Amino acid sequence: MDIPPESSSVEKSAPQLASEPAGAGKLFEESVRIMARLRAPGGCPWDREQSFDSIRKYTLEEAYEVFDAIERRDFPHLAEELGDLLLQVLFYAEMAANEGHFTVADVLNHLNNKLVRRHPHVFGDEASKAAGNRADVDAAVGDSSAAVLRNWDEIKLAEKRVGAAAADGPASRLDGVQRAMPALAEAAKLGGKAQKAGFDWATWRDLLPKLVEETAELEAEAASDDPARKPAVEAELGDLLFTVVNLGRHLGVDAEMALRGCNRRFRQRFREMELASERPLEELSALELEDLWAGAKRKLAASEAGGRP
Repeated sequence: MDIPPESSSVEKSAPQLASEPAGAGKLFEESVRIMARLRAPGGCPWDREQSFDSIRKYTLEEAYEVFDAIERRDFPHLAEELGDLLLQVLFYAEMAANEGHFTVADVLNHLNNKLVRRHPHVFGDEASKAAGNRADVDAAVGDSSAAVLRNWDEIKLAEKRVGAAAADGPASRLDGVQRAMPALAEAAKLGGKAQKAGFDWATWRDLLPKLVEETAELEAEAASDDPARKPAVEAELGDLLFTVVNLGRHLGVDAEMALRGCNRRFRQRFREMELASERPLEELSALELEDLWAGAKRKLAASEAGGRP
């Protein structure tokens, strides 16, 4: 696939490190060779024993470690964590090659085609269509990110239609939301996709009565001590969480980020409780624990306020 040369009119902000495709390509080739050696006869016993099922948990761990490094703006650590995440890609690709499914070259080919296919405004209509674009979009987006996203969604939907036709089944606009995503992110994306079809609450205030409704339904199901009602309780709790996530979407707040922030504050406050208590927390009454919690909140709030310019 021939990619048009980069436009010389692209402005680059300083300071900026320049990407070196040739050097990166050599290092990537070396990584592929190392991974193949680890999985080959006489390689690493642990690596040779692994399967798709056994290492998938590490993929999630590495992704969250990347996320954590980004949150902390720990860029030296981020470079290392991105390498660990890339290792997961190489591992899966080598196992797939060992079983005759595909190779890392197939992975890269899919990626390269997708990037060109979904960026006709950068690489041109001809290159985009050569890479598999079947959508009729306007590549003249100017500086509009919104136009870029509209084109992206149209091209992606066209891909799904082709895939559905090959599978002899109808395409849904929700098919593009992967089930493999974290549940909070999936809920937000589902709500966003439904919004484009006009199926959504008008404003964030309209979700407040829905929260009350879902809470009441959860309360009604949870009031029963019958273990057989547990699936119903789980379903109602799911409905409540889905509503909360979509409230965040309407408020422009990412539910995952909001919960991560809450988790961080909980850790800090709980640690302050442990430090402030002269006895183990498990020996304290509920009232004493509540007092410690309130004190921890006040102390951390004052500390945060004192650190502001």
